[in-house]
Amino acid sequence: MAPSSPGRGGETASTAAVIEGREGTMHDGHVAYRASPLAARSCRHNKQQREGMARMARDDERLARSQEDPIVGSLPDVPGIGAAMRLTPGLGVHLRGLADELLVSDFPGASLRRVDREMLATAVSAANDCFFCMDSHGAFANALLEQSGATEHVALIDEVKLGSSDGFDAKMQALLHIARTVRGEPRDLTAADVTAATNAGATDADVQLAVLIASAFSMYNRMVDGLRARTAPSPDAYRARAAEIAEHGYSAPPVDKVPGRP
Repeated sequence: MAPSSPGRGGETASTAAVIEGREGTMHDGHVAYRASPLAARSCRHNKQQREGMARMARDDERLARSQEDPIVGSLPDVPGIGAAMRLTPGLGVHLRGLADELLVSDFPGASLRRVDREMLATAVSAANDCFFCMDSHGAFANALLEQSGATEHVALIDEVKLGSSDGFDAKMQALLHIARTVRGEPRDLTAADVTAATNAGATDADVQLAVLIASAFSMYNRMVDGLRARTAPSPDAYRARAAEIAEHGYSAPPVDKVPGRP
């Protein structure tokens, strides 16, 4: 069963309804109406079931992808984007440098934190079905949240992987929408989308970063999957590397073997 496809703003069909259980109020983006506490609980339960099924489907896809062998010959025997980075010394320098510029280094005028940028990279990679980039950057976001003591937000990573923006503030929801739009069809991005982001508190530099991250990670995703570089069967395989990235950025020494594979 494939996960629901994201709609405007990154919402999936399974996560469009918002429930405020305390008030028993529900809305689906079009109609607001009162619901009984029982109906609200039932809707929450159904939503959790649907999301659980979607996560299970992603696990099946992830495992199937991890069992694929490269289809392009003479690749370095390293996982994911590392295969592209090691084709020439210059590629490694520039691809790592681009990741540092977009995800780690100070960006003039931007208010986005490192973890916010990693969330954007994770969202774009998930929309492109690139499990290596989705899971590795999800793990990097997780490590940054743990480093800052904000572990209560870790669940947002799964939301992003499912194509949802639930749980984020209005600014991040608008920026996730921008990133996902640029990832799919950049000319579908409108001035109204940009205005919605700036009205929600995003700076011009934040919007620039969302566009740049979406563009760069679509390229990274295509490198990984176009080469059919090796990937891991579980997101847990990226945890050790995530701690290095959180501490040192993308200049940390890359891994030499496929995580989770012999």
